[in-house]
Amino acid sequence: MRIIPAIDIIDGKCVRLSQGDYNQKTVYNEDPLEVAKEFEANGIKHLHLVDLDGAKSSHVVNWKVLERIAGQTGLHVDFGGGVKTDEDIKVVFESGAKQVTGGSIAVKDAATFEGWISRYGTDKIILGADAKDGMIATHGWLESSELEVIEFIKEWNKKGIEYVICTDIAKDGMLAGTSNELYKEILSQPLIPSRGRETKNGNPFPIGEMSAGQWGLKLIASGGVAVIEDLYRLREMGCEGAIVGKAFYEGRITFKELREFV
Repeated sequence: MRIIPAIDIIDGKCVRLSQGDYNQKTVYNEDPLEVAKEFEANGIKHLHLVDLDGAKSSHVVNWKVLERIAGQTGLHVDFGGGVKTDEDIKVVFESGAKQVTGGSIAVKDAATFEGWISRYGTDKIILGADAKDGMIATHGWLESSELEVIEFIKEWNKKGIEYVICTDIAKDGMLAGTSNELYKEILSQPLIPSRGRETKNGNPFPIGEMSAGQWGLKLIASGGVAVIEDLYRLREMGCEGAIVGKAFYEGRITFKELREFV
């Protein structure tokens, strides 16, 4: 399982929110590049970079931070927050992102998001499924939708999505443990084969025979990681990756523990 530290950006600074509340903000470092370099120096290879200003304003704001991190580290960066237009995603990839996460866009402008999957490929586009009471939330978690999170993931899986970051907003930044039941339910779902996955070992098989986990849905857990044991549990249930934020910054999980985990 990949360990993916999160760096959330407001006003160019590394911050963490609690439950997505912009009024519950803690600044951990004035320079996100310094934080990224520390992660890399300790063997981390991936980074989840979130433009919280962009998420709130519905357009990419902190692309210069991405450019600095991508240009001065070897980290594999996935970027989310405010990516709403073809111009936004072009700027993000040109600034050095390896993957882009889209959440609100997949709800509000499905045609554009589906176009990105076709244009850039399923290895470049991540579906952001941010859940609040089992329903999808959008626009930096400031708005709720009528979309149920599991059905939302299943619908996008049919359209080719493989990578999914699922965040339980109630857990995010609270250091209270992860939404294991939600992740187990997602990974146990019978999914309809998406493009290129209509056969099993070269042979056709009935729709619904395999679960999300068996299909190879790459589920990335996000929110609530507090101690190293949380990561072991997520790996055991079949998550492809886990995003870790406040547990790093508060010293709840050490780099030594991570090296042993890996």
